[in-house]
Amino acid sequence: MEQATSSFSLVERVKNGDHAAFALLFEKYKRRLAVPIHYKLSPELRHFAEVDDILQETLIEAYRDIDNFSYRKPGSLFSWLSRIADHVIADLARFHGRQKRHPEELIRFRSESNPQGPEPVDTRTPSRVFSEKQGVLELIERLNQLPEDYRQAILLSKVEGLSTEEVAARTGRSKEAVALLLHRAIKRFRSVQDSAMKP
Repeated sequence: MEQATSSFSLVERVKNGDHAAFALLFEKYKRRLAVPIHYKLSPELRHFAEVDDILQETLIEAYRDIDNFSYRKPGSLFSWLSRIADHVIADLARFHGRQKRHPEELIRFRSESNPQGPEPVDTRTPSRVFSEKQGVLELIERLNQLPEDYRQAILLSKVEGLSTEEVAARTGRSKEAVALLLHRAIKRFRSVQDSAMKP
């Protein structure tokens, strides 16, 4: 097994009952996870849920299922969280695709009207949440300025953390073609970023 990142020790702490360690994992991964969630949510589903809703549900599911996660290599936790997010989005699509909807199936977080509901994972101040959300929105805005294949290469490689070989397998391209595409994508992304920073 490759050398474990700090995520490995945090996962072990969570498995041993350290709830604070899960909050640290949440902090570490939520912004990175928000970007692929944004691109996986269809415009129709955005009427029913925001990225933050999917993040919250993903992290609740991850917390419930953390004992079944096994660390294999750096990046395996993010891949696991991504798969959970995919399932949460698929469940949301199925739920809203039914003819007959049952509102009682929605998870309602703790509030005055629902004192028995679960606590939200993220209970920080609105201003801090807003500033972090602004950073994610700015990243998404810049990614949206890229051609689709450039954006996909950056998402798979830099956000999801896949190797060149894994990106090649996922996209049906050769490793060399992926390396060249990624090089061009990063170059274009930097020029978009530079032009955004100019007054």
